[in-house]
Amino acid sequence: MLFKLFEMNEGRYERKFFVSELSFKEIEQIVKFNSAIFSEIYYKRKVNNLYLDSVNMENYLNNVIGNPQRLKIRIRWYGKVFGLIKNPVLELKIKNSELGRKMSFPLKEFRLDKSFSMNYLQDIFSESDLPKWLIEKLKLFRQSLLNSYERKYFGSADKKYRITLDNNQIFFEIREKNNLFKNRIRDRENTILELKYDKEEDKGASEISQELPFKLTKSSKYVQGIDLLN
Repeated sequence: MLFKLFEMNEGRYERKFFVSELSFKEIEQIVKFNSAIFSEIYYKRKVNNLYLDSVNMENYLNNVIGNPQRLKIRIRWYGKVFGLIKNPVLELKIKNSELGRKMSFPLKEFRLDKSFSMNYLQDIFSESDLPKWLIEKLKLFRQSLLNSYERKYFGSADKKYRITLDNNQIFFEIREKNNLFKNRIRDRENTILELKYDKEEDKGASEISQELPFKLTKSSKYVQGIDLLN
């Protein structure tokens, strides 16, 4: 059903670059000197994600093997990682080859602490204004990873392209219950650059990418976190 919804809507492309050999400031300068004239369009903020996957980690495996149709389910919020989580949003990221679509659903606020459990999260889903079909589908998933990172946003002068820079990542192991969040891995060295644009702007994206001296990658933060913690 989710992929049928995708086919009914226009999506966008994302080109990802994994950068390990330069500092964050150096990467930022390269972005600003691009001929597309990128400038900062939003304040720097902390992004947090709680990922959900099936018991057999189907979403993770589809990403690893490169299945052209891939699904990612996460809850996103901004600011502090733990405590009372305000304005969380459930996001379904659907990919069909390189074209992606994101559907977002606001959730009721919840607490993320040592009492957090999958049963509690299912209650949050039921009490939020979600479609019934989605509430039923979410019963098949469980929490699989918690991550946090800092993000800066840049937009091109023609407003057709957006670049985000993510660094200072932290990955937390999260279980169905009894979470103390002590098993964590921090990545201060690497930066993820993402170039995002509508599908009709692919030609210009190639020109922008040619000026970025970084290696294009298909890896995701979700896959990276699962691999590091396991």
